[in-house]
Amino acid sequence: MKNIIYITGHRNPDTDSICSAIAYAEFKNKTGKIAAVPIRLGEINRETQFVLGYFKADMPELITTVKTQVSDLDIDMVAPISPDISLKMAWAIMKKNDIKTLPVIDENDRLAGVASVSNLASSYLDIWDNSILAKSKTTLENILDTLSAKCVYRPEGTFKITGKIIVASMHPDSMKEIIEPGDIAICGDREDSQRLIINSKACLIIITGNYVPTDDIITLAKASGCTIILTPFDTFTASRLITQSIPISYVMSRKNVLSFNTEDFIDDIKYIMLETRYRSYPVLDENNKVIGSISRYHLISQNRKKVILLDHNEKTQSVLGLEDAEILEIIDHHRIADVQTGLPIYFRNEPVGSTSTIVASIFFENGIRPSKNVAGLLCAAIISDTLLLKSPTATLVDELILKRLAQIADLNIEEFAKEMFKAGTSLEGKTAKEIFFQDFKVFSLNNFKVGVSQVGTMYIESFDPLKDDMINLMTKKAKDSGFDLILLMLTDILNGGSVLMAVGEHTDVVSKAFNVSLTNNGVYIPGLVSRKKQVIPPITAVIDKIN
Repeated sequence: MKNIIYITGHRNPDTDSICSAIAYAEFKNKTGKIAAVPIRLGEINRETQFVLGYFKADMPELITTVKTQVSDLDIDMVAPISPDISLKMAWAIMKKNDIKTLPVIDENDRLAGVASVSNLASSYLDIWDNSILAKSKTTLENILDTLSAKCVYRPEGTFKITGKIIVASMHPDSMKEIIEPGDIAICGDREDSQRLIINSKACLIIITGNYVPTDDIITLAKASGCTIILTPFDTFTASRLITQSIPISYVMSRKNVLSFNTEDFIDDIKYIMLETRYRSYPVLDENNKVIGSISRYHLISQNRKKVILLDHNEKTQSVLGLEDAEILEIIDHHRIADVQTGLPIYFRNEPVGSTSTIVASIFFENGIRPSKNVAGLLCAAIISDTLLLKSPTATLVDELILKRLAQIADLNIEEFAKEMFKAGTSLEGKTAKEIFFQDFKVFSLNNFKVGVSQVGTMYIESFDPLKDDMINLMTKKAKDSGFDLILLMLTDILNGGSVLMAVGEHTDVVSKAFNVSLTNNGVYIPGLVSRKKQVIPPITAVIDKIN
């Protein structure tokens, strides 16, 4: 969708990733004339579910890619036409909107066909027989519109053409052998010709030059059930134009009509356009209703989705299709990694314990007070990311911002933290897969592909029954996805330490980085609670020496 800025955290989102995105969207919407929308890149964990419910916040929409879609383009938003309209009206619409193709819809607003300039040209270039109006089931309304005519008399009931078109330019005696019941006759002001046409049971008489028939002729037409209309055109012009009253449904393309959906990706449709040679293609919305058309021209000036990245700056942790999007800002508290931009952007990276700390600072620096619920979300995120300020990543800035936000949110920090950790850290009922992927991040460390999952719990002993399943899961993940090393940090929130489990071809890196020995792929390391500050740096240092 155009004119929207998507604000997103990383894949496998944690509480900081979700809450900072919601909060920053509020800030952007308050300070700019934009539509900032928080999104998520995966399912949220129990802790985040609890936080969103506690502060009555909506869950951000799940977006799996920001690749450019048809909905991002400035397509021709021309209203589709009814299959009943005349060729003349269709041509007028095309000229008015400077387009070459019109989508045609049925009574349910579904695509019925496509009308193009070539379809309309057939009314002039093709040799049609004089029964074309009957075959195409042209309506009287179309004839009136095409000939700029007015109706003098029309009998009750449905108007139906069953015969041919004739031009009554000859002597009445000569017409007797030509005109038949159900015919359409174009004539001038000769009363004898008009009388013969009516008596021959013609269904329609078209009088050119706007010549008004006599009362006798009108009376005769009423008795015979013959419709009379007047056109300002002369006989030649009327006979030339009348075939333009044919309904567009008679000439439109019905078979092999290609259409695209607003959700289709540009990368996919451009190959279809290259393989086909249509001027334009109908575009359907999510309900399969026609909203406009698209041509190759629109692909030249495609509008990329606009995104702001929070709580990450690594491509492997970001949304798919990021290379097709326009990155406007990055706000993060992790190491600077590999996201590249084509233009200078607002990049804010601070060594604090939570991205939400930075977002809150941005509010206060601009003299803006976050709403009560958003202040609560930011509190929850800071508590979560810093383990209630016990993590070595926590700073004085985190502490000061947390206290200020808690006042706005009217929140007891200690009591809320206990509730949140209790709701989010229970491993009961979870599978190894659910535990491992709830906060899993991928790092590229000097040509080493390293994956690190962190799970906090207040019940670390509850993990024992899942240990074998977890090792099997991690081993398979390392093999299938080409990881050199995969780690799981099972963090004991109460005691401030972590069980560190490792699999892969380079588990020796863990032993060297932390000066420990692994037993059954794992080891408990007291005081180890931060993936960002206590795991990635020593792992990186060892890998750098290897390479």
